[in-house]
Amino acid sequence: MKKRFFEAVATLIGTTIGAGVLGIPYVVAKSGLGVGLLHVMIIGTAVILVNLMLGEVALRTKGNHQLTGYAEKYLGKAGKRLMALSMAAGIYGALIAYIIGAGISLNAILPQLQPIYGSIIFFAIAAAIVYLGLKAVEKSELLLAFFTVMLITIIIVAALASDKFSAANFTKISIQNALLPYGIVLFALLGAVAVPEMKEELGNGKGRKLLKKAIIIGGLVPIALYALFAAAIVGMSGASTSQIATTDLGSRLGELTAIMANAFAVLAMSTSFIALGLALKEMYQYDYKLGKKTAWALTCIIPIIAFLLGVKGFIAVLGIAGAIAGGTEGILLVRMHTAAAKRKRSELKPEYAINGTRILSTALTLMFLLGIIYAAYAALKVISG
Repeated sequence: MKKRFFEAVATLIGTTIGAGVLGIPYVVAKSGLGVGLLHVMIIGTAVILVNLMLGEVALRTKGNHQLTGYAEKYLGKAGKRLMALSMAAGIYGALIAYIIGAGISLNAILPQLQPIYGSIIFFAIAAAIVYLGLKAVEKSELLLAFFTVMLITIIIVAALASDKFSAANFTKISIQNALLPYGIVLFALLGAVAVPEMKEELGNGKGRKLLKKAIIIGGLVPIALYALFAAAIVGMSGASTSQIATTDLGSRLGELTAIMANAFAVLAMSTSFIALGLALKEMYQYDYKLGKKTAWALTCIIPIIAFLLGVKGFIAVLGIAGAIAGGTEGILLVRMHTAAAKRKRSELKPEYAINGTRILSTALTLMFLLGIIYAAYAALKVISG
């Protein structure tokens, strides 16, 4: 049972810690350290609450589903379509970002390997693991999540111990950029698609009672690591923090640390690509009754084609996917929980229930809705020049 519990926690950590963490120091530096860390804490708490709501929904429902299946059950066909659209858009955006970021990080480790070829190699390996299915993902997720946490911890310690780290480098609050971290931070903390997988991994009986604890621990670890990582990198690099945090560490921490940092980046993106790719493939299989090969092709071919056609905006992809797709998903999950919690709709008695849901649901919905509006406004500004 302990192994299953740690596998479930690792699945959520691995799904959550991905390319988003690489962009957090940059937006934190732009908005000011205090504002940026406040985003991490508030959004992190909101995401844990939403994941707990989803966990309760899963425990109230017979059988296994992905987010779209739960949406159809509790919000109808329209809810399923909207969840499928937001889930697909968010995951495709994430997969594209991981392909972009992995190529850049591999190039930093092996300069002779051009980023485009690094991206293709990364994609080929990760997509193959997604094709193999849940058992392969469980085995790789636990190991990759462990090394991811270990490497980010080493980077934090190295940055804090560096002679370049100074409180004088901490950036001051920028009113103009105060909302800039929202989309990136939300993207970096999204991991709801892992919750149905966690329920499967924990099994029935006593395992169901561990889901709440697994969600909380799996949510707190990324929040703590993100906050420390952002503070350490900004304290070392200040206003010159790069958009992909690991790419310029060689000049600040030395070649060996830079290699480890970029290895962390590749591992972080690997764990998320695998878990998110599996979730999207399962959506096509479970909820749209597609065959394994067709579901895999729809999951993996679209992002690699988008990359090869020239989509290369790392920060832009993260922000839009986080604020718009992630916000839409969050609102739908809150509404699903409200519907599932009604006695007539609940199929099973859950092992836990979230209290005070009316106030929580209103506050979470308002936060996600305002974030969507802000992101849409920011995107229009970029498009209009």
